[in-house]
Amino acid sequence: MAMTFGIHVGHLGGPLQEMRRLWRFADAAGFDWFSVSDHFQESPPQGGDLDCYEAISTMTAAAMDTRRVRIGALVFCIGYRNPGLLAKALCSIDQLAGGRVECGIGAGWHEIEYRSFGIPFPSIGVREDQLEEYAQALRLLFDQKVASFAGKHYQLNDGRCNPKPMQPRLRIWIGGAGEKRTLRAAARYADGWNVPYQSPEVWKAKNAVLDGWCEKEGRDPRAIMRTVNVGFYMGADERGAARHEAMLKQQWGAQLEQRQGFLRGTPKAAIDMVAAYRDAGVERLNIAFRQGPYDWEALHAFADDVLPAFGGRR
Repeated sequence: MAMTFGIHVGHLGGPLQEMRRLWRFADAAGFDWFSVSDHFQESPPQGGDLDCYEAISTMTAAAMDTRRVRIGALVFCIGYRNPGLLAKALCSIDQLAGGRVECGIGAGWHEIEYRSFGIPFPSIGVREDQLEEYAQALRLLFDQKVASFAGKHYQLNDGRCNPKPMQPRLRIWIGGAGEKRTLRAAARYADGWNVPYQSPEVWKAKNAVLDGWCEKEGRDPRAIMRTVNVGFYMGADERGAARHEAMLKQQWGAQLEQRQGFLRGTPKAAIDMVAAYRDAGVERLNIAFRQGPYDWEALHAFADDVLPAFGGRR
């Protein structure tokens, strides 16, 4: 099976017309996926003064403006919305999109953002408990005519989520790399797993942990799609590559010591790195952006030179 590709916007800073152009490009250029992040202010934090569009409304616009790509979020923070509210929104967008919506969820991490908006930020153990309950509640709301769930953090009492998704099963993704809880939750409840900005070697090790959890939970590991988000800092040529290298250091700074999942250099270097992800077991690789404006020469070079090397459409 050929590796597929997606585009992800990790900070919805716009400009809005640039984002709109980006999801239209994904739809036309051979990508299979377009996803947004779920933040109220920029991530990584850069002072709080940059624009940041809301995720559900952005997904709706992308769904209405495209015809082919799957539309998702990597990932919705479970602390920001009641699961019933999120299920209702996504079922509505799925109707608008003709059955192309998918749902990614995560335990949440951006403490500054929580505090800024007065949202409780419990310990990671509590957030992981919430993640497991949230996934179960969503599955019931998507699939069952009447949904009831009695959890510690979330409850459904004869909940009715109509209309249902257009597709037979709206996929639930779980994002994150935590080996003790997050990957266990993915093995139990997810249709897909995603982790961002990890090197092929680290991703492969995390993927093996997920396989181990699938074995312990009695889950067929083939039932969970495996994906990665990689930061897009590739240039169409050497000059563009140098410009993106400076941007990478400006945007990520000290975090570059912990994160190695970035496409850098020219298309030839990108092909080598994508091949390493493919060999590690990645089924879909999403190139991830911060705020625009985007480098359209580099994007076209990726679509024209890298996608065809892995069976994508030219």
